[in-house]
Amino acid sequence: MMIHHMTTSTTAPSETRWSLYTSPTTTWEAIFAACEQATQSIDLEQFIFVDDEIGRKLLDICATKAQQGVRVRLLWDGAGSFNLFGNFLISELSQKHIQVAFFNTILPRAFHNHRWWFFRNHRRSIVIDKTIAFTGSFSIWEKTKEWRDTTVRIEGSIVASIEASFEVMWARAHNIKTDWSARAVSSEDGFSYVTNSPVPGKQFLYHRIIDAIRNARSYICITTPYFVPDRRLIRVLRLAARRNVLVQIIIPESSDHPVVDLGAESYFHVLLTAGVKIFRIKQPLIHSKSIVIDDDWATIGTMNLDSVSLHYNFEANIVSNKREFVEEIKTIFYQDLEIATEVQPHIWESRPFTQKWLEFLVRFVRTFL
Repeated sequence: MMIHHMTTSTTAPSETRWSLYTSPTTTWEAIFAACEQATQSIDLEQFIFVDDEIGRKLLDICATKAQQGVRVRLLWDGAGSFNLFGNFLISELSQKHIQVAFFNTILPRAFHNHRWWFFRNHRRSIVIDKTIAFTGSFSIWEKTKEWRDTTVRIEGSIVASIEASFEVMWARAHNIKTDWSARAVSSEDGFSYVTNSPVPGKQFLYHRIIDAIRNARSYICITTPYFVPDRRLIRVLRLAARRNVLVQIIIPESSDHPVVDLGAESYFHVLLTAGVKIFRIKQPLIHSKSIVIDDDWATIGTMNLDSVSLHYNFEANIVSNKREFVEEIKTIFYQDLEIATEVQPHIWESRPFTQKWLEFLVRFVRTFL
């Protein structure tokens, strides 16, 4: 079952307005439509960008807008979009007055510096005319059209924060030193754009999530495609379940990274024993990244709950305490739950010995998954 769902807020024009999309196709349609209306600027930040049918359609729109005088900047990660680095496409885009930059390109000169290999820009956003922004788990990649993603189209004061974050990453991609602490502050109507960086003291989103889980009173609903938490996250989830908070986690039955799936399974025993409920969805592939807590806190964006996202990637999420927004994210979670299968503790404990052995072995590399 593929969920096609879009919700739109009913807030006043002066407040933040948003729409939520749960399928890549509807997300792409909304992005294309917004870009076609651009009059000043289009700023795209993507971990993975592929020059396929979907990617080409967006590039064609960008080329048309650039010819009309719209400033177009495309920021791609050097690893996620490695297939485009050095590609003839770059010179083609340059001729069409489209600016392209790669974050942390993987080059031989970087052999001595692990940061060039491991610290990736996993953020996904597009800002049009500094007034409309999209962010979430979407990719510009035809292969993902059947996945279950969650993306938000948002307008309001929060867009300035998303644009500011893009400017920081754009500058760093050009080796211009900037203040890594530059991050969004809460807007007046309950939204913030919170970043996470692999820089000491700059893991703002990680700590915001940990604090929210610690303060949970009633329930925690988590959706993530990759679940390899660190010790602190495991601890706060177990403690929440033990104080009778309903903790529910949705993950794929199998993702596009089998070793990461095994890393997730290596945590099942301790979580199930604590009372955490784990659900798995076979199809479509769950690629959404969201958390809802107690009807008054929610986040969606790019951060997975695995070691790489939590500690090594550059990530960013929308965080909100707006009741209407929280309720919509919660509704999407329970729609996904309808097609999920719960992992039963007694059945899980009877899994084959070979599975348990593989789970034991993967523990030695979990901090890199």
